[in-house]
Amino acid sequence: MPVDGPPPPSTAYLDHVVDETEERRRVALAAQAAYPVSVDDGGAPPALRAAVEEAVASLGDDLTRVVQTLHANPETAFQEHESARLLVDLLAQHGIAAQLGVHGADTAFRAELTGPGPAVGPTIAICAEYDALPVIGHACGHNVIAAAGVGAFLALHGVMSGPDAPSGRVVLLGTPAEEGRSGKEVMARAGAFDDVDAAIMVHPYGVDVADQVWLGRRLLTWTFTGRAAHASAQPFMGRNALDAANLAYQGVGLLRQQMPPSDRVHATIVEGGTRPSIITERAVMHLYARSKYPDTLRDLSRRLDDVARGAALMTGTDVQIEWDDGAHPSLPVRTNQALTRRWVAAQEARGRDVLPGGVVSETLAASTDFGNVSFRVPGIHPLIQVSDPSVALHTEAFAAAAGGPAAERAAVDGAAGLAQTALDYLCDAALREAVDEEFAAAGGAIDVPRYFD
Repeated sequence: MPVDGPPPPSTAYLDHVVDETEERRRVALAAQAAYPVSVDDGGAPPALRAAVEEAVASLGDDLTRVVQTLHANPETAFQEHESARLLVDLLAQHGIAAQLGVHGADTAFRAELTGPGPAVGPTIAICAEYDALPVIGHACGHNVIAAAGVGAFLALHGVMSGPDAPSGRVVLLGTPAEEGRSGKEVMARAGAFDDVDAAIMVHPYGVDVADQVWLGRRLLTWTFTGRAAHASAQPFMGRNALDAANLAYQGVGLLRQQMPPSDRVHATIVEGGTRPSIITERAVMHLYARSKYPDTLRDLSRRLDDVARGAALMTGTDVQIEWDDGAHPSLPVRTNQALTRRWVAAQEARGRDVLPGGVVSETLAASTDFGNVSFRVPGIHPLIQVSDPSVALHTEAFAAAAGGPAAERAAVDGAAGLAQTALDYLCDAALREAVDEEFAAAGGAIDVPRYFD
């Protein structure tokens, strides 16, 4: 009988998730139709909003070029030299000077627009990502994020230099290395957000969602060290590091029974010995730990430390525990609903039906370093549709969608939404007050660098 590989997993659970999401979608859209969110509910004056829309319409070719050029030339974390240069050159073509190689990263960039009025006014940052994944390229759609972020900034250029411009600043931050390296945290520790009052960005997805769960994530390496010995002649003289790794792997599996349902732990054994005839002296495991809240991620981290130490104790080995492997933790995203309502209004004005939080199952959750930003300043990280809802992030199918017509449209719609949200924030003092009050009520800023100490 031919061997075709392991049987495919059952799609039953995913099918139920899709059905439940569709029902929640129907209910949510009906409720939104009864109580619509309108761009006229505060925010920027109509004339400024119209100017932004006109500017976005003129940027279509530029944004399509960004989407397609980045998609065809993916660059991984902290190697995005050509990608960053493309975006900085585009800004220069529109008369905007940007600094490349800022805030602790060679491939990060910064540009600013300043309106009239006080030298110190409200400041909102727009984040643009552009790193890709190894092997499968822009399978998270960061080419779309880059186009939308830069497009929003360009759309605001004319408005912020016009006679009716609001006071304050818009900062464009090119943020490299989101994929596994927490580039925004690198930049934050170098001061990127020190003079920022709020931050916004948009991420491509399979549906339009205003507020989806993003889990906090930490990277973890366990290195078990034992003693080598001949596995047949003198096994009693050895201490098996592979046994320790095996026990630790099983310990993670047993821990899952007591973890909150939103927690995730993934593990691989990347070193496990050299020959069966030698008691393994060194074994190495790589793990990801994820959780929905900062404090539950901290608790999960402590429990994983106990698992590793227990495995070492049982096998007479030593263990070295290394958290975050030269990167930084990613916190969950704390979404600011006051800002989110402005995003939703702008997107609905462009014909998109944006789902509220809770419609898409939170079991379909990934992680992003924007979470670290959202615990420093109020922020939003909405999702914009570029693919069929059944297509998952970090797949070849999503990479293909990120270079298709829906991605090009999303870049334009995303640029308009970010620009309108930023403009509303600068123009509307009551909105800024609501944003700040919500952020304070949620706990305010936390000391991100020392949170897991």
